[in-house]
Amino acid sequence: MPHHTRHAYAAGMAERQFWFNVRTGEVEELDRKSQSKDVLGPYPTREAAEQALRLARERTRSWDEDDRRWAEGDGD
Repeated sequence: MPHHTRHAYAAGMAERQFWFNVRTGEVEELDRKSQSKDVLGPYPTREAAEQALRLARERTRSWDEDDRRWAEGDGD
């Protein structure tokens, strides 16, 4: 990466962040972000925020399975 690009990145040009609003199903940016109780994030891209609920469901399923295995003595 050229030095001037790294400098701009470090200065905040790439700090755009996105949140997924679980109440409305919409992706929001900082200047229009709803209350924290209604959003997941921040995410580095709009696309990542759009996948937030799917990812949260997948992680919850995985953690529930880990808990089940641990409770049954099958965990590491």
